[in-house]
Amino acid sequence: MSQLPEYVDGLPNICGAESLVEQTVRASRDRPVFLPESRIDFGHVRAACAIALHMHQPLIPAGGGDLSTAAIISNLQYMMENQGIGDNHNAPVFHWCYKRIGEFVPQLIDEGKEPRVMLEYSGTLFHGLRAMGLHDVFDALKNATCNPAYRRGVEWLGCPWGHAVAPSTPTQDFRLHVKAWQQHFAAIFGLEALERVRGFSPSEMALPNHPDIAYEYIKTLVDCGYQWVLVQEHTVERPENGWGPEKKHLPHRLICTNSKGETVSIIAIIKTQGSDTKLVAQMQPYYEAKSLSRWELAGKSVPPLVTQIADGENGGVMMNEFPGKFFDAIREASGSDVPFMNATEYLEHLFALGIKEADLPTLQPSSQKRIWDRFQPGGGPEKLEKVIAELKQEDGRFNMEGGSWTNDISWVRGYDNVLGPMEKASAQFFEKVLKPKTAPSDPRFRNALFHLMCSQTSCYRYWGQGLWTDYGREICRRASSIVENDF
Repeated sequence: MSQLPEYVDGLPNICGAESLVEQTVRASRDRPVFLPESRIDFGHVRAACAIALHMHQPLIPAGGGDLSTAAIISNLQYMMENQGIGDNHNAPVFHWCYKRIGEFVPQLIDEGKEPRVMLEYSGTLFHGLRAMGLHDVFDALKNATCNPAYRRGVEWLGCPWGHAVAPSTPTQDFRLHVKAWQQHFAAIFGLEALERVRGFSPSEMALPNHPDIAYEYIKTLVDCGYQWVLVQEHTVERPENGWGPEKKHLPHRLICTNSKGETVSIIAIIKTQGSDTKLVAQMQPYYEAKSLSRWELAGKSVPPLVTQIADGENGGVMMNEFPGKFFDAIREASGSDVPFMNATEYLEHLFALGIKEADLPTLQPSSQKRIWDRFQPGGGPEKLEKVIAELKQEDGRFNMEGGSWTNDISWVRGYDNVLGPMEKASAQFFEKVLKPKTAPSDPRFRNALFHLMCSQTSCYRYWGQGLWTDYGREICRRASSIVENDF
């Protein structure tokens, strides 16, 4: 298999090889990738658990004193160079957190154990680590990802390259984030490793619930070859009654219909409870799985899968307690009737039993039942907006801004000082770059895309004001300037 270069003209390889990436993903789509090496006796599994670690550092214009000319560097680099400020003394520990799974998995497999962990690293983190010269992180991760002796232990999840939040990122830009991450990942770990990336982990667990945006979001994932998506239990509902999922530890089928009546679906793996890093660091999914027994699905007896994701580096519990708890739980679970499994491995075992995607119970994004009760799919976008406006007027709590694990935070309201420049940069990119069909292999396209995606990192919205807003506005200014002056 040909290898993509990791950098092109000094920038990460985020575009230009779309057809090769697409071909790679499509060619392997119907082939099980974890099942042949699984070593899990699925028939004797009572219940299973899956843990995922989310890792991210934004890129910020902080490589110099003047904001307008400062180099764009990783926030981790800024932390390393300024350890006396705030929590920046954690930077060396963060470096270890990004690397350690690459050491833990081989160590446990060499002990004869069966570790399993899902990893999701943003593209901005990959680039930041490489730019800092932290090659040891990549060496360790590559061994656990690509070495046939160890790769069954690690499942990578796709994500938006710049940690963009789906409900508030223009759909055409979000698609670029998804494709950029696939290409960048393939350039680091190889095309063969990309074949094994079947699941998608959304930034902040945010699922758009506006029918047209949700449809485009899921269509993007399906078009890019993803088989399943991780969803937060509070962001989905059963179509028949608007209630939450009943058997949340089983895979579901997430169905999204738009205002034109078009429908798209993908498998949903439900992440339960909140976003507390303590849940994963202290192995709560494993202990919950130990209390469960097999359930019925499509007339067959199957083990439930308790799934949880958390930041892999934030908080004292994750930094300090995770390693010991992970080793203890893996050692105890290996060979037992409650093993750790990764989600794709679990799905491949289910399908090997003869269960099909169509057999899975269905879900839709939250709050949509209230729309479908009044609106016939196919009625068109204008009629849909009218129904949404009516529902908002009747109920002040009704919103179409998408659910996430930060339910108290709207990803749309209150960010005008950043969203204005973000929307402007996005609109300019569309008009000057996408509309004229500039080739993604064009160096100008790559430079503009890099800056656009950096500007759409959720951190710039999350904080809403202060220095982070200044960072966000500055990157947007640069993205706009590149588009205006180069095209």
